[in-house]
Amino acid sequence: MQKSFFKGRYENYSLKAFQKDLSSGIVVGVIAIPLGMAFAIASGVKPEYGIYTTIIAGILVSLLGGSRYQIGGPTGAFIPILFGVVMTYGFENLLIAGFLAGIILVLMGIFKLGSLIKFIPRPVTIGFTAGIAVIIFTGQIPNFLGLSGVEKHERFLDNMKEIALHLETINFYSVLTALICLTTVILTPKLFPKVPGPLIGLIISTLIATILYPTHLATIGSTYGEIANTLPTFSFPELTFEKIQQLLRPALVIAILGAIESLLSAVVADGMTNSKHDSNRELIGQGVANMITPLFGGIPATGAIARTATNIKNGAVSPMSGIIHGMVVLFVLLLFAPYASKIPLASMAPILMMVAWNMSERHVFYHLLQTRTADSLILVVTFLLTVFVNLTVAVEVGLVLAVIIFTKRMSDIMVITKVLPNRKHKHEKVESHVVSHTHDCPQVTIYNVEGPLFFGAAQTFEHSIMNTLHYKPKVLLLRMGKVPFMDTTGVANFSSIVKHFSNQGVVLVSGIQQQPKVLLEKTGLYHLIGEEHFFDHTGQAISYALSQINQNKCLGCKHYAFKECGFLSVTKQEINENKQLFQVNS
Repeated sequence: MQKSFFKGRYENYSLKAFQKDLSSGIVVGVIAIPLGMAFAIASGVKPEYGIYTTIIAGILVSLLGGSRYQIGGPTGAFIPILFGVVMTYGFENLLIAGFLAGIILVLMGIFKLGSLIKFIPRPVTIGFTAGIAVIIFTGQIPNFLGLSGVEKHERFLDNMKEIALHLETINFYSVLTALICLTTVILTPKLFPKVPGPLIGLIISTLIATILYPTHLATIGSTYGEIANTLPTFSFPELTFEKIQQLLRPALVIAILGAIESLLSAVVADGMTNSKHDSNRELIGQGVANMITPLFGGIPATGAIARTATNIKNGAVSPMSGIIHGMVVLFVLLLFAPYASKIPLASMAPILMMVAWNMSERHVFYHLLQTRTADSLILVVTFLLTVFVNLTVAVEVGLVLAVIIFTKRMSDIMVITKVLPNRKHKHEKVESHVVSHTHDCPQVTIYNVEGPLFFGAAQTFEHSIMNTLHYKPKVLLLRMGKVPFMDTTGVANFSSIVKHFSNQGVVLVSGIQQQPKVLLEKTGLYHLIGEEHFFDHTGQAISYALSQINQNKCLGCKHYAFKECGFLSVTKQEINENKQLFQVNS
């Protein structure tokens, strides 16, 4: 197994490939340092915890994950949920929630649930991603403006109120520092595409602030204390049944969000490299990383789309670049950690604001909004709930709303039409025309059933048919060739029709597809109807129906001229010419 694990990743791995991975790993590692600290601060924890996460999770995701190019670490998507956990339960319990999320991710991978993530509707993912971007962006306004005395809250409106109440404490040194950093971050990629803008912006703005006005700004050191240039210590969290029960819901949200983010990142990597990732292995790798990272004080991590894309653009050819990226961050921590304490918080704010701007999916958001469809409603509801309530509620409501709308759409597809066959019966290829009050047969009732027969449409199916059975026909023929799917609710309603009709006649089914047939067999309804009452073609079913009707009365009608009832639309002369087929005495 170990041999197959490395096969394809490091097979024919050369010195030239290692050089590419080394170059890419260094660049991504340098980019990850300010982002790791910024994400940790925005999540309500000390900046070094973001660095620990970048090191440990970054290495483990590359070692164990299912994508050759994935870069793991703390991401902006986690900020609202992690901050909410810290505010509600405290930092120690955040570590436990992260550990539990890791277990859930591993189980998702083991039970091969990776492919199910793709079924989460796009309006839901775009909605909560845009909502997270708004929360991150607005959350950095106090640091950008240098406001003092601002308390952080879990609720968006409370935070906006705090900003409004403390606007008079604006620090123009902070604004100047933030603008310098923001300008540098924006211009650097345009002037020097290979140089990481966030790092350059952080260095330049920090140097200017340190030299010109060192005592006028809040820094990482003055706010969170010195960053130690040592490795994190191992500590296993105290797990109790009460804590697991209390933290299971946030852990589940972290796991689902982590799965979505990591697999989206892996899909982006596939598109950029024309490769294919293993989604279940990726979940297992992410899970192991999130189980081990909290043991060293790290926060939850997932695949980082921007860093993964940067990794590919800089020439990465294997997971070795992700491992190197983690080692680079570790090297910087050991050598330069004390200097990071001098970074102004105003320098961190523009970096996170740019992250929020880039992750906002604003173009896709606007496009979905312009469609003015049910997807637009899902998008807006998910977005607003993410911003004004929380991410957990937003995802839950968004998914439920999407399921309800999908169910409504599927139920609308169900069409049940009462019909009569035309005169192509001889060739067993039967077309049909709709029944009217002057064009019907009282003894043979035929329905075309089209669309999935599931819980959203089953009641319509039953009512449409039961409402016409008061004519007491002797044969009920259901043409089900256009029913691709049936669930147990559909079977229950189907069974109700069969049991009701069995008192007066026989039910025939033609053209049934494989999935509905198998389900009918499993539930016993197939045998209740009778195997001999299922036909591949409608023509065969009609011939059988004719044989069941009173032979002395033209298919049971009181009228010998068939055009008066419309059944088969044939004449008495045609009946005389086809006595054997119609089983009729002229």
